[in-house]
Amino acid sequence: MEKKSPLISVIVPVYNVAPYIRRCLDSIAAQNYPELEIIAVDDASTDGSGQLCDACAESEARLQVVHFAENRGPSAARNEGIRRAAGAYLCFVDADDRVEPDLLDRLYASLREAEADVSVCGADGIRLAGGPAGVFSGEEAIVCMAREIPFNYVPWAKLYAAAPVKACLFDERIYYSEDILFLYELFQHVGRVSYVPDILYHYNNDREDSQVHSGVSVRKLTALKVHDHVCDHAGERFPEAALYFRRLSLDVDSRWAMLTVESDAEKRQIFSLLKRLQSHIRRHYDRKALQLLPERKSRVAVRTLHASVPLFWGMASLYKYVKRWLRK
Repeated sequence: MEKKSPLISVIVPVYNVAPYIRRCLDSIAAQNYPELEIIAVDDASTDGSGQLCDACAESEARLQVVHFAENRGPSAARNEGIRRAAGAYLCFVDADDRVEPDLLDRLYASLREAEADVSVCGADGIRLAGGPAGVFSGEEAIVCMAREIPFNYVPWAKLYAAAPVKACLFDERIYYSEDILFLYELFQHVGRVSYVPDILYHYNNDREDSQVHSGVSVRKLTALKVHDHVCDHAGERFPEAALYFRRLSLDVDSRWAMLTVESDAEKRQIFSLLKRLQSHIRRHYDRKALQLLPERKSRVAVRTLHASVPLFWGMASLYKYVKRWLRK
C-alpha cells in the first residue's frame, strides 16, 4: 500500500489585502500536493478581506478562517496559525502573493531527499542573488540569509518541519523585521536546510500601502531591537554573518530616515525620529558593512546622518523637492 503523504499546514496572515486575497488562496488550493490544510488568520482587516476569506471557505473545505477582534500584527497572526496547525510541516504565504501549483510538492521532495528540517525555493519580485541547489547546515543557513545568497530572511517560500517552529514562535512584541528574528533563532535549532533554485513563489512588491513602502511608526521601530539583537549576537557567534547583518541594519536605517523626512509629520517628531535612527546607525556603523550597501545614495545617507541630523535633514529635504520637481 502506498504511504499517505503527511499533512502540510499553509498559514496565511491576512490584513487589508482585499484586491489580492482570493488570488492568493486560489493558488494555494490549486497545489498538486494532496494533503494540505489552509489557515487564514484575519488580523482585524477593515477592507473586507476577512469576509472574502469566509466566502472562499464556503467552497474550499480545506480552508479555515480565524478572525482577530483587534489588530495584533503579523507575528500574532502567524503564531495563531502555528498553534492551530495540525500538519507535520508548515508553510507561510503572504496574503498578497501567489504560488506555483508545485510549490509544496517540490519543497517537500527537497526536504525529504536532504533529510532537512527546512527547504527553501526561489522567488521573484524581491532582491535575491539566487544560486545552485544545495544543502546547508543551520549555521551556514544563517550566513546565507544574512548575505541574501541564495535565499534571505523572509518566512515565506519555505517549508518547515512543524516541531522546531512550534518551539520557536514569532515574537509578538515585534511588528517589523519579525521574520529576521524568527529565522535567525530557528536556524540555530535545525540540522539542515535545503535549497531549490526554481522560482515557485511570486512576491507582490507593487503595493504602495505595504509595510515596506509605508512610513515610519512606533510599531515599525520595534525592528531596531531585532537588529540590535541579531548584530550583537551574530558578532559573538557567527562573525561571517555579522558583517552582513550590520549592512542590513544600516540599509534599513537610511531608508527609514529618508521616509521620515518625506513624511508630513511635525518638525519636532521628525527630529526625534532622526536622532533615534542616528543613534542606531552609530551603534552598528562599520566601514566594511557600509561599502556593501548596493546603492550610493544609501551610503551617502548613512554617512551624513552619522555625522549630523541637521545636515542630513537639509540634504534629504533638498533631495525630496528635486524628486517632486522632476515628476512634474
